[in-house]
Formats: sequence, structure tokens, C-alpha cells
Amino acid sequence: MSTVYVLWHVQPLGQEDDEKMIGVYSSEEEAKRAITRLASKPGFIDCPDGFLIDSYEVDRDNWVEGYVIVSDEEAL
Repeated sequence: MSTVYVLWHVQPLGQEDDEKMIGVYSSEEEAKRAITRLASKPGFIDCPDGFLIDSYEVDRDNWVEGYVIVSDEEAL
């Protein structure tokens, strides 16, 4: 089975996070190369520890447990 590597950048902003999906790569090494290319760019340079790499198997369900929606009022 094939695996892809998704590169994210997450920066904490108060009570919320600013999450960006950077790209999908064929190997972990390619994702790490992208981090090297981006780390000195505006915004990323201010949060160098914000890069995350997730791996996913292709043609496989990754979210299988369902979900619920919590309104802002319920979250308080």
C-alpha cells in the first residue's frame, strides 16, 4: 500500500491555532526538504517549530469514528 506525507504548519494564536496544509509528498524526506525550503520564509521563520508531518496510507479511511459538532455556546 502507498503512503503519502502531508506537511502542515501550525502556529498558536491565542485561543486558536493558525493551521496551513503546505503540501502532500511522496516521502518523508521530500516533506523535510520542503521544511528546509520554507523555514526562512516570512511567517514560517517566526514559528520554526510549527512544522508537522503526518503520514497517510492511500485508499484507506483515516477518520472512521464519526464526529459531533460543538457550538461556541456548548464549548463554554
